[in-house]
Amino acid sequence: MSDANQRAITYSCAADALSGRVILVTGAGDGIGRAVSLALARHGATVVLLGRTQEKLEAVYDQIKSEGGAEPALAPLNLQVARPQDYQELASLLDNEFGRLDGLLHNASLLGEITPLESYPDGSWESVMQVNVNAQFLLTQALLPLLQAADDGRVVFTTSSVGRKGRAFWGAYAVSKFATEGMMQVLADELENISPVRVNAINPGATRTAMRANAYPGEDPQTVTLPEDIVAPYLFLLGPDSADVNGASIDAQPK
Repeated sequence: MSDANQRAITYSCAADALSGRVILVTGAGDGIGRAVSLALARHGATVVLLGRTQEKLEAVYDQIKSEGGAEPALAPLNLQVARPQDYQELASLLDNEFGRLDGLLHNASLLGEITPLESYPDGSWESVMQVNVNAQFLLTQALLPLLQAADDGRVVFTTSSVGRKGRAFWGAYAVSKFATEGMMQVLADELENISPVRVNAINPGATRTAMRANAYPGEDPQTVTLPEDIVAPYLFLLGPDSADVNGASIDAQPK
């Protein structure tokens, strides 16, 4: 395990470490996105909650407020059908409201089908690529000026073990995560010496989410790690203590 990975999974975040930071989380309505959004708020961040289901975002908003956190911002957006101008409009709204963005977590993903490539439905393939690759590119591109306006912006992509070594039947999801790893590495290398923005990726590992249940329907969910138990690496990579980490692909759980 690399030094950066060890630091990430053992990270203890100070109570006010993220105070004043504005961080956008995609897929913030449930699962890992919800858990990380709540954790960010508990450590002082103002969280921009992006997701496709207004009611879920409002529930996270209400919990953050009930816990005394900074007032979040709601950004309902369906990444599967969003157009380039939708991302630019979001960037303009955030610019007007905050003038910068300190962190961007690409958490939202589609699983697609678990089936051989030879029989993979083309519609499902396009949907997975749209959410897992194209939307991440367009959102990052639109928000990069705001991230560069911050003192030390952070971008965190969500990867997977099947995006590092191909596995039969994982189809578009695996291919999209290979693309995610590549996008992270390219952007990290481009910004390395010209910007304080740091770009990394996190592999959550086996986590108790709806996506995991769909991928492994026979698995006992009680044997799988809760999203709340893997927030430390996210707090690390989205906060100020990861200034020396760039282009890393981190495992949220020990191997």
